Parts: sequence; structure tokens; C-alpha cells
Amino acid sequence: MWHLLHGRRGAAEPPREPFAEGPGRSAVAAEGGVVQRIACQVSNIGRDAAETRGVIEDAKRDAGGHLASLKQLELWLLEVEQSQHAIGAASGATREAVVRARTEVRQVAGEVASIVEVLRQVAAAAGDIGQIALQTRLVAFNASVEARRAGEAGRGFGVVADAVKDLAGRVESSSRTIMSTLTDLDRRIESFSREIRASGDGAGQGAIHLAFAEVEVSVARIDETAERSAERVQQVCERTKQLSSGISHAFDGLDVALDCSDRFLSVSETLIDELAGCGVETSDTPMIAQAQQAAQDISQRLEQALQQGQITLQSLFDARYQPIDGTQPEQFLAAFSSLAEKLFPPVQERVLSSSDKVAFCIAVDRNGYVPVHNTVYCQPQRPGDVAWNTANSRYRRIFNDRTGLASARNERPFLVQTYRRDMGGGKHVMLKEASAPIIVQGRHWGGLRIGYRF
Repeated sequence: MWHLLHGRRGAAEPPREPFAEGPGRSAVAAEGGVVQRIACQVSNIGRDAAETRGVIEDAKRDAGGHLASLKQLELWLLEVEQSQHAIGAASGATREAVVRARTEVRQVAGEVASIVEVLRQVAAAAGDIGQIALQTRLVAFNASVEARRAGEAGRGFGVVADAVKDLAGRVESSSRTIMSTLTDLDRRIESFSREIRASGDGAGQGAIHLAFAEVEVSVARIDETAERSAERVQQVCERTKQLSSGISHAFDGLDVALDCSDRFLSVSETLIDELAGCGVETSDTPMIAQAQQAAQDISQRLEQALQQGQITLQSLFDARYQPIDGTQPEQFLAAFSSLAEKLFPPVQERVLSSSDKVAFCIAVDRNGYVPVHNTVYCQPQRPGDVAWNTANSRYRRIFNDRTGLASARNERPFLVQTYRRDMGGGKHVMLKEASAPIIVQGRHWGGLRIGYRF
């Protein structure tokens, strides 16, 4: 087991065979027990560190979301404030327009008064004409009577008198019509004059001026309300900026805390790594051995595929991933995806079924790309169900988080890490992970990752 774990390190030597009997055997056993207890405690510390890091990461993500929301709220409040100012400007313009309209109406009222006076003069003239026509009819009637008395000598004069009488009658009728029309027009103009009449004391105001007054009052209220609203919006803007500043400071603090938790987690992982390689069997040793053996099996399968011409070395190390449309989380295809789907499952499924503690076993390239996952996690995606897809469609995805990249790019004989696995929908599972590098024709292709429960 020692040679398997440390074959690539070369710095340490395997422990010597303990004495067959005597106090030496007891001392070695005691040391082994101490190492195992320390390894268990360090494992617990690593779990707590990973949990702490995950909580800080969640808080940072939430704080980032709140900060983005506040920034958007600031933009919306700025738009509202600008709208309030625009309302105030429009209200001022409306008031000015009402004042101008009132001035114009007053001028129209003056013109209407002049028109009324002219109409009354016309009515008086029409009345005079009617009186003249009446008198003319009387004169014509008397002339007609006298012409009849004169007999044959007054016949011609009688014809003229009758014609004058008829003309006077028509003039009188026309005069009455004019008088009636002028009376109706005068009544209408007088009514209109009352509608547009303005008085300095406010009494007897016309309907138009009353409407203007109501408009002015309403506009004044709108302007006043807009001003109060603008003041309140400004207060909210200031408060929002204060909150944004506070969240920004908290965000910076979370960055510091996250860095500290990363260092703490790295220390615990280093201790686990050193304890696992000290030559004493720990709970991680079997998983490390399985990871190394599985990595070797994957390497042999890939090298055999290269020798048989199933793929070229260039395609095997090709990192140009093609996104698959409509996938959430996003999935990708690589030049070696179809080959991996044939070669990797036997090894991965064997490790998965080896222990109930094993949660997954996957081979990833240097960028954390998973061409094929364990069968249980290779379910086709459900459109729109991101949480379900996150938990059940984990193949053809790139896991380039802290743990994923560390395992993918690790070139030491093994690496043990502790982390929270995102299962979608806000659910996480605490796992430990043992990984080993996958080497193909002397080149580091990626890593074999085994996730297992505490």
C-alpha cells in the first residue's frame, strides 16, 4: 500500500518492518493509534472548515445578489426622481398655459362685449326701420283711400299707393325677422359672455374661468405632491446608497473570511494528505488506493485507444468544448466525449459499487470537464427544471470550482479534499474526495475523482 500511495513522491521511505516481539511492536501500534485519532480529528476539522467555507460562500453570493438588487433599485429611483422633476416642469408649463388662456379669454370677453353693443345698435336701427315701415303703410293706406275717392283721375295714384303699401309691409316683416334674429343672437352671445366673464373679486365668475381655476388648483396639488414625492425618493436614494455601501463593506469582509476559510481548509487538507501518506492506515487510505488504481486503469484504456487509432493525441487533449443548446446547467461536447462514454463507465461503475460510502467516481480532463458521469447521474435533462438537472444530469459539464480544478490539475500521487457538493435547489452534501492524476503517454490528461461520505 505504501508503494502505491507514494510511488511518485520519492522523498519518503516506507516504514520498516516492526519487531516481531517486544516493546517496539507496542510502540508502533501506539503510534498508529495516535495517527488514526489525529487523522479522524483532522477529518472532522476539514469537514467543519468546508462547511464554514460553504456558508461564507452562500452569504457572499446572497450579499452579491442583494447588492445588485440595490444597485438596480438606485437606478429605478433615479428614474422616478427624474420623472418627478419632469412632472414638476410639466405642471409649471400647464399653469403658464392656463394663465395665457385666461388672458386670451379676457380679450375674447372684451370683443364679445363690443359685438353685443353693435348688435344692440343694429337692433335699434331695425326697430326704427320697422316704425318707418309702419308709418309708410299708414300713409300709403290713406293715399289709396283718397285715390279711390278721386275716381278715374286718382286710379294711377292708387296703384302707386298700393305698391308702396305692399313694400312697406314687406319691410316691416323683414324688420320683425331681423329683430327676432338679433334678439336670439343677443341672448346666445350674452350667455357666452357670462361663461367667459371674469371678475376681480371672484364673484360671478364664468364657467370657463371657474374651470381654469379648478385646473390651476389641481395642477398645484400635482406639483406639490410631485415635490413631496421627489423629496421622499431622494431620502430613499440616500438610504439605499447607505445600504449599498454597508453591503459592499460586508462583501469585502466576506472575501477576507472566505480567504481565511480557504487557508484553514487547505491546512486541514494538507494534514489529511500528510497523515494519509505517513504509512499508517487511515479511513482515507482505501479510497486513495482506489483512486490511484482507477486512474491507472483509465490511463491504460486511453493509451490503448491511441494505439488502436480510435482517437488522436490531439483530439484527446482538445479543450474546445461545444455548448449544447437549450441545456441548463450548460452541457458541452468535446472531441473525446464519445470515446470516454465507451471507455470510462466500466471503471467508474466498479468503484461506485465497491462501497456504500462512495458517492461518485468520475474521470475529468485538466479543465474539470466530465465527459461521462456515473449512470445514475447521466439522466437526460428536463427542460426548465434546473434544480433537477443540477442533481441528476451531471455529465458533459465543466466543474471548474475550487475542488474540481484542484483534483483535475493535481499531479501529485494523490490529493484528499473536503467540500460541499451542490445538489441543486439550495441542497448540499458534505463529501471527502480522493483524486489521482491520469497520465497518458507521459502527459497529464486530468484526474480520477472519488467522492465519498464521512
